[in-house]
Parts: sequence; C-alpha cells; structure tokens
Amino acid sequence: MRKLMIAALAATLLTPAMAVTPASAQSRGEVRRDTREIQRDRRDVRQARAYGNRGDVRAARQELREDRQERREDWRDYRNTHRSVYTTGRYNGPRGYRYRPVSVGYRFAPAYYGRNYWINDYARYRLPRPGYGYQRWVRYGNDVVLIDTRSGRTVQVYNRFFY
Repeated sequence: MRKLMIAALAATLLTPAMAVTPASAQSRGEVRRDTREIQRDRRDVRQARAYGNRGDVRAARQELREDRQERREDWRDYRNTHRSVYTTGRYNGPRGYRYRPVSVGYRFAPAYYGRNYWINDYARYRLPRPGYGYQRWVRYGNDVVLIDTRSGRTVQVYNRFFY
C-alpha cells in the first residue's frame, strides 16, 4: 500500500512538470512530409491560377502560407530544443573580412565561399538540399547563405542562424 501511495504522489508531482516542457522536435520524416505538403500546396496554387476563380486562388495561397508558417514554427522549436547543434565556434573570415548583412542577389568574392566555409552536412541543421550542381551552403558570420558558386551570387539567406 505504501508503494502505491508513493507512486501516486510521484505521478502527481511529475505530471505538471511534463506539461511545461517544450514541444518535441520534429523527426526527419515529419520534416519531409511537411515539405511534400508545401510542394502540393504550390501545385494547387498553380492549378487554381490556371483553372480556378479568384476565390480558389486566394484559398490555395492562404493554405500555402499557413503550411509555410507551421514549418517555420516547427523549425524554431527544433532549433530551441537542440541549441548545441547551432552553437558553433568563432567565425574566422577571409583576410580583410568585415561583416555586412547581405540579401539575395549579393555577389561574394570567391574567398568567402571557399571549402573552409562550406556546410557539408546541411541536413544536420535542417537546411533544404542545395540545388544540383553549383550551389553550396556557406557560413558567413552567424548567417548561412546559399551561394551559386559559378557566379558568387546569393540565392538564399538565413540571418542569425548560429548562436
């Protein structure tokens, strides 16, 4: 009887603590499913533009926005619960390096996207797969930048990616 009472007391004390813990992060399979859902939503928007009326297009766009927002929130939850993955060493840029925020279309000098700055394990950081061929994820300060290595142009930017 005593063991039963102690177990019941422990369960009541642990239950509120478990309710307060942050949401669990998504598995890779769930991330993949979310990405497929967004791709389906994009297809639905294209079809609504081609064959639907304004209401259909508006509804398809709204659904796409909501799914993208949900994926961003899931990624933020993952990032907050796996903080150690996004805490890396100090960034040492090329000679004469001076950080300045960049946007899509900015052209980097080749020294900034050399092998020393590549992020080879993009899946570890839940980054999308770079385009086939000449695109690479590169660390630039605490940012992560997708660069077309043929031209040095920025394709995508995630500011304040690393802690």
